[in-house]
Amino acid sequence: MSQPEDKAVFTKPFTQQEPIPEEAIAKAVEVMRHGRLHRYNTLEGEVAEAALLEDEFATYLGVPYCLACASGGYAMHVALRSAGVEQGTPVLTNAYTLSPVPGAIDNAGGHAVLVEITDRYTIDFVDLERKAEASGAKFLLLSHMRGHIADMDAIVEICQRRGIALIEDCAHTMGARWKGRKSGTFGIAACFSTQTYKHMNSGEGGFLTTTDPELMARAVMFSGSYMLYDRHVAAPDKDVFLEVRLDTPNYSGRMDNLRAAILRPQLRMLDEKCRRWNELYRTLDEGLRRVPGVTLPLRSPDEDYVGSSIQFSLNALSEAQFHSFLAGCAERGVDLKWFGAAEPKGFTSRYDSWRYLPPQQDLPQTRQVLSRLCDMRVPLTFDEEDCRQIVKVIASVLKAMEFERV
Repeated sequence: MSQPEDKAVFTKPFTQQEPIPEEAIAKAVEVMRHGRLHRYNTLEGEVAEAALLEDEFATYLGVPYCLACASGGYAMHVALRSAGVEQGTPVLTNAYTLSPVPGAIDNAGGHAVLVEITDRYTIDFVDLERKAEASGAKFLLLSHMRGHIADMDAIVEICQRRGIALIEDCAHTMGARWKGRKSGTFGIAACFSTQTYKHMNSGEGGFLTTTDPELMARAVMFSGSYMLYDRHVAAPDKDVFLEVRLDTPNYSGRMDNLRAAILRPQLRMLDEKCRRWNELYRTLDEGLRRVPGVTLPLRSPDEDYVGSSIQFSLNALSEAQFHSFLAGCAERGVDLKWFGAAEPKGFTSRYDSWRYLPPQQDLPQTRQVLSRLCDMRVPLTFDEEDCRQIVKVIASVLKAMEFERV
């Protein structure tokens, strides 16, 4: 890593996570030793790990109800169904997101109405108003994609004025805030992910949170509680379930005690991890802003983000040059994702590749923004010197391309 700047390379993997904390490993081993992995397999008087985790996450977020789920995508599906989405219901969502978001809408029977994004990578309020009016949609599944939080005051005002139920996808904003208020507390429900590349790591997993007792009662029944809903701690009183327990299907998407045991110690470390992510993010942000041709959006001072990834745009490059840049960075060890590619690859896909969403929707503004948008993970296995080296690689590749053009 002491190469000259024009030959800069990076050698660390972008997919390597920190190890699971020793306390979590010990707790997971304890669960495996007693064998009661199913969340409802408990001894007399015992509170399951999953129930304890739900209570602790609800307390962390400052809400009364939480459901631990098998995945973040399942949490979104159940949140939509519990909020009243049925077959053919239009659901607004920003077009720049990951495929589990439109997948959850489809799974709930809804019809995704895609909304344009701005050059700050967040939902476009003008198009949101336009699409809400044209579709008559009464639900918005707002994806805080890659941790970029839109003006939540404006979002809430639009939703309240139009009678739209807001559900937040907080897969990338666990621990983030808007004007000091935690992400996930602005709508009727919020969904979080604990998939490996998120802010807590259980391989797969997620949370659904809400302040609405009836919504949570339906979600608990949907998740597959059978008639064991009284074993939940962060849940409504039993009488709330009497209204929904016989009318709600079982979709079996519970979190198990093993994953809950892995997550409970991580929750106590979350705020410190967010602080460390932001140190790395600031190093990258400050360095990239000094590289000619690189554009990063100015983030609002009202946004307390979690910088577990970073995005930037190269708007001056042609399509061929942009492809050359991505290839040059990859050759030197910097793994950049591109959500604007016509062909899906790995975790990334552009909205027009979700062809199960009829009818096809054209979003020229979003397509333009995504056409030169680079996305990069920032794992906590990196340090600040690694971030400076990554900036050197990106600057070096761009400089080499400029030399070739001359």
